[in-house]
Amino acid sequence: MLRTEPVQSSFDDKAFGAAEGFVAFCAWLVSTLSFIGFLIQPAFAEDAPRNREQIALSFAPVVREASPAVVNIYTRKASRASDLNPFFSDPFFQFFFEGLGRRRAPERQQNSLGSGVIIESDGLIVTNHHVIEDADEIMVVLNDRREFRAEVVGADAAADLALLRIDPPSSLPALPMGYSDALEVGDLVLAIGNPFGIGQTVTSGIISALARTGPGVGSDLSFIQTDAAINPGNSGGALVTADGHLIGVNTAIFTRGGGSIGIGFAIPIDLVKALVRSIEGGGKSLARPWLGAKVQTVTPKLAASLGLERPVGILLNDVHRAGPAREAGLEQGDVITAVDGAEIVDKHGLNFRLAVGTLGDAADLDVWRSGRVFTANLQLELPPRDPPPDVTELDDGHALAGATVANLSPGFNQDTGLDLFAEGVVILRILRRSPADRLGLRRGDVITDIADRSIASVAELTDALYRLPSVWRLEIDRGGRRLGVTIER
Repeated sequence: MLRTEPVQSSFDDKAFGAAEGFVAFCAWLVSTLSFIGFLIQPAFAEDAPRNREQIALSFAPVVREASPAVVNIYTRKASRASDLNPFFSDPFFQFFFEGLGRRRAPERQQNSLGSGVIIESDGLIVTNHHVIEDADEIMVVLNDRREFRAEVVGADAAADLALLRIDPPSSLPALPMGYSDALEVGDLVLAIGNPFGIGQTVTSGIISALARTGPGVGSDLSFIQTDAAINPGNSGGALVTADGHLIGVNTAIFTRGGGSIGIGFAIPIDLVKALVRSIEGGGKSLARPWLGAKVQTVTPKLAASLGLERPVGILLNDVHRAGPAREAGLEQGDVITAVDGAEIVDKHGLNFRLAVGTLGDAADLDVWRSGRVFTANLQLELPPRDPPPDVTELDDGHALAGATVANLSPGFNQDTGLDLFAEGVVILRILRRSPADRLGLRRGDVITDIADRSIASVAELTDALYRLPSVWRLEIDRGGRRLGVTIER
C-alpha cells in the first residue's frame, strides 16, 4: 500500500521569521533606489547626446565656425621671360657678344595661389610671405565668393609671415587666436586651406611635435609639426584646435614627391601676435629683440664636457660688449636652459622665445654656470643701429668702383643676415665686370684697411679713396680670414 505524506518544510519558526525580514528589506531597497533614480534622471539626460553631431563625435560644428574665416589668395606677377637664342646663352659668347642674339620677349603673367586667415573682423588677414612675395596684384576670395583687392601692411620673410588688409563693407567672420604654449603633443587639430586650387578643404590630425625645426624650412625660428594633410595651396591656411581657435599658420611640408606624407609645419600663433603688435607699433616687419651673444646648441658631447646632466640649452661663446646679455650679467661659457619657464633645446627655440616677447618687457632666463643655476633678467630691446647704414655706391675713378657699401651695426647686421658682432664697412653688392668685381671682392667682405689707414665708416672709406697714393694696399675680412692685395693706380 502506498502512503502519502506531506512534504515537511526544513525551516523552523525562527528561520521563517528571518526570511520574511530579508524579503521586506529587499523590497524597501528596490523602491528607494528607484526613487533616487527618478530624482537624478534629469541630470543624466542633460549630459546625454542630443543631436547627430554629438552622437557621431563630428568636427562639423568647429568647421562651421572656422571655415568662413579662411580665405583663398590669388596673386599675379608680371615677368619677362628670356628670349635669348640658345647659341648665345653660353657665358663665353655673352662676354664677347653682349646683347647679340637677344630679342625682346613678351611680358607674361605668373599666377599663384594660397590661403589666408581673417584674424580681425575689419579685414586684417594673415598668410605666408612666400604666397605674396613680389606680387603685383593680390586678390582675396572669401568663403562666400566675394572678391577684394588686398594690400600688404606688414611682412617678414625670415618668419614667412605677411599681413594683408582688405576693405569690406561690413564686419567679417574672424578666427579667434589661441595660445601656442597651451598646445601639447597629441592634441587634435584641423588644417583648413585650398590645396591645389580645388576649393576649401579640411583635413584632421594631431600635433606631432612642438618647437620643431624642419629640414629645408628656411627660418631661424621653430614650428609646430602636424600630421594633418597639408598640400600645395594650403600655405597660409589655418591650423585650428578642436575648440575652434587658430593656433598656427600652415607653411611647409616635408615631402618626397610634392604631396603630403604626414609631416607638415605651421608657424605658431604667438609669432603672428608678435607681428601684429609690431605693425600696430608702426613697424613693417617682425620686431626681433636681440640677445647680444654668439651661441651654439648644447650637444650630448658638449654637455658631457661641461658637466651638464643632459644636453639642454644653448652655450654662449661670446658676449657683445653693448648687448642685453652683458647687461643681464651673462658671461662667455654660460648655458641658457629656459626662457620664461620654457625649456630651450636649440638656438631656433631661443630666437622664437625672444621674438614672441614684447619690446620693453623683460624675460627671465634660467642660466647654468659651472654647476650653479640662477635666474637672469634680460631686457627685450632691438639691436642698435649706430652708426646709420649710410648705403653708398662707389663711383668710377678707383679700384673699388662698382661696389655698394654700408656701415655695420647690430641692427643692420641682423636685417641683412650678417655677423651681429661685425663692425666697420661691408660690401653689399658688386656690379658685374666693374673694377671691384675684377679685383675679386665679394658681398659680405668687410673693408678693414686702405693704404695703411683703418676704416671704421663709409665716410672714412670715401675720404681715403680720394687720397690714394700711386701704390696702396687693400685689406679685407672675409669670414674671419684676413686678406690683402697691393694695387697700383
